[in-house]
Amino acid sequence: MKLIRVVARFLKPYRWLVVGVIVFQLVQTMANLLLPSLNADIIDNGIAKGDIGRIMWIGAIMLGGTLVQIAAAIAAVWFGAASAMRLGRDMREAVFTHVAEFSEREVGRFGAPSLITRTTNDVQQVQTLVFMFLALMVSAPIMAIGGVIMALQQDIGLSWLMGVAIPILLVAIGFIVVRMVPLFRRMQTRIDGVNRILREQLAGIRVVRAFVRERHEEERFAVANWDLTETALRAGRLFAIVFPIVMLIMNGTSVAVLWFGAAGIDAGTTQIGGMTAFLQYLIQILMAVMMAVMMSMMVPRAAVAAERIGDVLDTPSSVVVPLQPVTPVSQDGTVEFRDVEFRYPGADEPVLEGISFTARPGTTTAIIGSTGAGKTTLVNLIPRLFDATGGSVRIDGVDVRELDPDLLWGRVGLVPQRAFLFAGTVASNLRFGLPDASDEELWRALRIAQAEDFVRAMPEGLNAPIAQGGTNVSGGQRQRLAIARALVKRAPVLVFDDSFSALDTRTDAALRAALAREAADQTRIVVAQRVSTILDADEILVVDDGRIQARGTHAELLESSETYREIVASQLKAEEAA
Repeated sequence: MKLIRVVARFLKPYRWLVVGVIVFQLVQTMANLLLPSLNADIIDNGIAKGDIGRIMWIGAIMLGGTLVQIAAAIAAVWFGAASAMRLGRDMREAVFTHVAEFSEREVGRFGAPSLITRTTNDVQQVQTLVFMFLALMVSAPIMAIGGVIMALQQDIGLSWLMGVAIPILLVAIGFIVVRMVPLFRRMQTRIDGVNRILREQLAGIRVVRAFVRERHEEERFAVANWDLTETALRAGRLFAIVFPIVMLIMNGTSVAVLWFGAAGIDAGTTQIGGMTAFLQYLIQILMAVMMAVMMSMMVPRAAVAAERIGDVLDTPSSVVVPLQPVTPVSQDGTVEFRDVEFRYPGADEPVLEGISFTARPGTTTAIIGSTGAGKTTLVNLIPRLFDATGGSVRIDGVDVRELDPDLLWGRVGLVPQRAFLFAGTVASNLRFGLPDASDEELWRALRIAQAEDFVRAMPEGLNAPIAQGGTNVSGGQRQRLAIARALVKRAPVLVFDDSFSALDTRTDAALRAALAREAADQTRIVVAQRVSTILDADEILVVDDGRIQARGTHAELLESSETYREIVASQLKAEEAA
């Protein structure tokens, strides 16, 4: 069972805590089992015979046993809580670390909302189960077995009542548990759905308002929320039936013990203290069974959560770290594609096919083409966000799949298509790739990225706050800060994935001029939709349907490529093209 495997894996380093739980639970349970027998002794040999000394002596022993029970219970809960909390911490860290190693392929397979749920809610379910198991379930079998032995010692004639009450309790609650398993599985899926919709609405709130779709989104969220609520209500209704059933069986059993025990007392075969102790032991046994059943009700949901966590941890990244990574490479930053092919798993046609070109230091290689032509996928192969399924991508003559990952990522400065900033300050975002960068280096990068003016205009300057995702700055400012972040990194290879689309043509031109001047020794690869962005590129690759249809300078392509002429004609006036 995956639940046992996952729990054993993360609980193994804390075996000594689990041993502590077992020891203290054993002490607590033994003290608890001793009390009814002592109470019976007081009734039969103290009260019945008027022996005050015996009552005081046995009472003192009961008081001492109660204190031991309390201390052991506190210690057991502490050890159990420490074990469960550390397990949850390690599990969250393991899932987070493993997800961080995923390529875009694995992230797309699971989906961001589901990965968030698995890292938070699912881990919480397993953690809660472990805590409840260590705090309650460890003592349940000890209590049940010890209770049966002690009850038989008190009155074997009433033992048949245990053989009737316990199976009835197990069958009744087991029937409910079986019906709850699919509901718990469905509930976790519904939580994923609510997270997905909420994440979409928060990220796309501007689009929602721009298209006046608030009412539609409210209804969409209401449907997902109601699906979750309805599933939770159905599970809650079944759960609510448990306690009345348990109380009915326990009270019915108590009545039966008193009824048949009274007949034994009247016949002189049973003592009052013995019957009282038997009743207490029977209640303890039923409580232990109830705890076990209650735990079994939590197991299905935790099992589903553990299965989902295990699916993430058992999924290897398609971007595999080499066993013997290459580390010493030259520092020039040459990027070479050799007959590269890429296709998604199960796809009939490749996204990219036969891609071959070389981008050298001090040059700008531009990639242009229609939407969906594969431009972003192509540049994502350079830092190994994906791995090529055919051919090879090389940096300084070494296949990126053979390079040490940290070395590879340190040599590539990527500005993604969708600029993303982290919550913090301007400085913390710029230092993301180079933590020890000086303020002077930050201002230099901002100056090149044409972001110096608006950052200086902020009252706090480099310490100006940035909201998560950069939502408190405009789209153009966000793109320029993302470009500056890549420049601070001082990587030999700069990759701009449609990073100038939010800039006006004047800022675009100034930024490109600054890059040509200040980053003259770096390899620059630019994906662009706008022809004006790549007019001065050393080589332009025209990508269409996953293939390079043409290559050359702007002037050469105007002469040789019909596809490029169509792109130019759709954006520029005839005289600008000339």
